[in-house]
Amino acid sequence: MNQAEKARAFGALHQKGNPVILYNIWDAGTAKAVTEAGAKALATGSWSVAAAQGYGDGEKIPLETLVATTRQITAVNDLPLSVDFEGAYSTEPAGAAANVEVLIDAGATGINFEDQVVGGDGLHSVEKQVARIRAIREAADRRGIALFINARTDLFLREGDLSKHASLVDAAIERGKAYAAAGANGFFVPWLIESTLIQKICDALPLPVNIMMRQGAPDVKSLAKLGVSRISYGPGPYRMMMEKMREAAAAVYAAAS
Repeated sequence: MNQAEKARAFGALHQKGNPVILYNIWDAGTAKAVTEAGAKALATGSWSVAAAQGYGDGEKIPLETLVATTRQITAVNDLPLSVDFEGAYSTEPAGAAANVEVLIDAGATGINFEDQVVGGDGLHSVEKQVARIRAIREAADRRGIALFINARTDLFLREGDLSKHASLVDAAIERGKAYAAAGANGFFVPWLIESTLIQKICDALPLPVNIMMRQGAPDVKSLAKLGVSRISYGPGPYRMMMEKMREAAAAVYAAAS
């Protein structure tokens, strides 16, 4: 498939009740491993990609390094690739769109695009985020690429008290509907794990809903029954692999001492 075909195929994988599963990768090697395990598509996690290069999360990895990593993955893998692009390295619509075009040139067929102010406080207003999404949509369409814009809201991620998540659902739905009208293809609600709240969002929105696996989240089959269309794993795979490496290395050094 060429890039345009991959983008269309990736969008088609998002089916309510039959979610596409994205076990997040961070480089070409992990892309190969996950592909061989049976993946239908690939997705990076920003935290993992940054950490693998020695950077912190929050757009601290240079844009050119992220783009290079994207090129390395797409050069050796034919599956559709969604890149966690955080805030697209620009608060302004034109800048965000221009940066997404660079990522498209590197082979990406989808992005995660979040509404928190990266490196700042709070979330962008609905109006500001809508303008940014619309600019990205128009830029991708000009390229003839049905880029899957997975619009992420950080309402739940920024609220550590799970008992307060129910009070945020209406605001999340408002954002989801606005993002859909602006040209988003999916709606990502990281940190939300309560089944009734997940189902309420799935029922209320025209967009496929993405849930990130974390401790306390429903399992894959349960999420499918709730109407989820996409399941991702965020930094979990990277953290697990690094812990295994630390343990293995510690055993080697302990045995040699």
